[in-house]
Amino acid sequence: MVEHLTHPEGFRLLLTPNHSLSWRGNVRIWLGLLTVSAVIAAGMAVAGAWVIIPFAGLELAALAAGFYLTSRACQRREVLTVNDADIHLEKGRTRKLAEWTLPRRYARLRLSAPPHPFTPPKLELIHRDISVTLGTFLNIEDTETLVQLLEARGLAIERREPDPEIGLWF
Repeated sequence: MVEHLTHPEGFRLLLTPNHSLSWRGNVRIWLGLLTVSAVIAAGMAVAGAWVIIPFAGLELAALAAGFYLTSRACQRREVLTVNDADIHLEKGRTRKLAEWTLPRRYARLRLSAPPHPFTPPKLELIHRDISVTLGTFLNIEDTETLVQLLEARGLAIERREPDPEIGLWF
């Protein structure tokens, strides 16, 4: 998701992955599945198939791990600030983990077309030997929106076609 934030000196964007549920919603779904699984496992155990209980527990543990990892991945954030002098990019989850400041005059964006039609294009912020990927978690529409917003602000975008590959799809 691309969200425009107010900034007194320029232009600021908040980039986040799309996520449909909050952590609380994920826990509620998991508790509902736990309840259904516990009722079924208890019924099978009463019927004599007690070996179902450890497998139900393993299934619920794997499901909880999947919910946790997915929810954690959806907390990623990128803040892109563009002003007259420089481009500032911050990446992190709950706090800033990395940041880059590049001079706007010499920095450029490289938009690499995807090799497959269902994947979004790759967007990189480049200055000399520094190359930072931007919005790797964005979908196709959000990536197009980001490119349009950055083009409207006057950033130079270098477009590249994918390298021809011999493979299953192409």
